[in-house]
Amino acid sequence: MTIVAEKYDYVIGIDTHARTHTYAIVNTRTGTREDCQTFPTSSNGMNRALAWITKRTTGDLLAAVEGTRSYGATITHVLTEAGLTVIEVKPPRKHARAGVGKTDEIDATAAAMGIVYQDTERLLTPRAEGTRSALNVLVASRERIDAERTRNRNALNALVRETDLGVDARKALTDKQVRQVSSWREHPTDSVAQRYARAEAIRLAVAVLDADKLLAANKEQMAEIDEQMAPGLAAEFGYGPVTVAWILIAYSHTGRVHSEAAFASMAGVAPLQASSGNTVRHRLNRHGDRKLNQAVDVIAKVRMQFDPRTKEYVEKRKAEGLSYREIKRILKRYILRKVFRQLRVLAP
Repeated sequence: MTIVAEKYDYVIGIDTHARTHTYAIVNTRTGTREDCQTFPTSSNGMNRALAWITKRTTGDLLAAVEGTRSYGATITHVLTEAGLTVIEVKPPRKHARAGVGKTDEIDATAAAMGIVYQDTERLLTPRAEGTRSALNVLVASRERIDAERTRNRNALNALVRETDLGVDARKALTDKQVRQVSSWREHPTDSVAQRYARAEAIRLAVAVLDADKLLAANKEQMAEIDEQMAPGLAAEFGYGPVTVAWILIAYSHTGRVHSEAAFASMAGVAPLQASSGNTVRHRLNRHGDRKLNQAVDVIAKVRMQFDPRTKEYVEKRKAEGLSYREIKRILKRYILRKVFRQLRVLAP
C-alpha cells in the first residue's frame, strides 16, 4: 500500500464555489499548510491560481477538488490540462466541523489534509468528460421531467376529485383516462367552477402526455449512448437504458475505481458485519452512490421476480433461513461483481 504522503510532495485542497475557489497548499513531508489563497472563478482567476500553485510548490502535486462535476468542473479541467493529478473529495461532514467552525479556508485545508494519509489506490478520480457528460445531462434531464410529470399527475388527480367533471376518480387516473381528459372540450352546461376546472384539467393532462413523450425520447437517447459506451450491457436480463446509464455514470472510466470490491463499496452493496454472540450475519450498507445502488436494486428485484434461475436461487436461500433483504443483498453484490468485470472489458 502506498499512501499519498509517500507519492506526492504537495496536496492542493480546493474548496469550490460559484464565484470563487479557495486553494490550500499542504506539504506532505511536514504535514503543514504552507499557504492559502482565494481566486475568482473567471478564466483569468484560474490562470492566476495555477501560476500561484506553480510558484509555491515543487515536485509531484495532487489536487483534491470538491465538486468536480459541479462548481469544480472548470478548475478540474484546467488543472488536468496543466498536467496535475486531480482527485475528487467530499465536503467534511457536520460532525467533523463540531468545535472547528466553517470557512472556505478551513474547508480547503480539510480537503487536502483529509487525504494525506490515504491509500493512493482508494482515491476517487473525477468522472470522465465527453460522452459520459452527455449521459449525465440526460439523467439529470430525466429526473426533472419525471418530477414535473408526477406533480402534474397528482394535481390532476386532486382536481377531478374536488370538482365533478364526469370522470371516475375514486382511484388515481389511468393513462387511458388522462388521454381522455386531454381531448375534452368545453361543456355548455358547466358551472363557472366546472368550466375553469375543466380547462385546468385539460392543461394538466396535456402536460402529462407531453412529459411521457419527452421521457420516451430521453430513454432512446440514453440507449444509444449506453450502446456506444458499453456494447451489449443493456441486453443483460433486468438491465435497461436508465439503469445502465446510472451504472456508466458512476463507473465513468477504467481506472476511476481500482477494484471490484471498491466498486461494490461505492454502490453501498458491500456487506457490513452485523454479528453478535452466536449469531454471524451481515446487513445492507446504506452508504455510497445512491443512484448506482438504485440501479443494482432494480436489476435484483426484476431478476428475483422474473428470472427462473434467480427465483430458484431465492427459494433455495429462503429454505436456509435467509430473509428477503439478506437474499437481495447477496444478489446485489453478485450483480456488481459481474457488471464491474463486464465494464472492464466493454468500457475501457
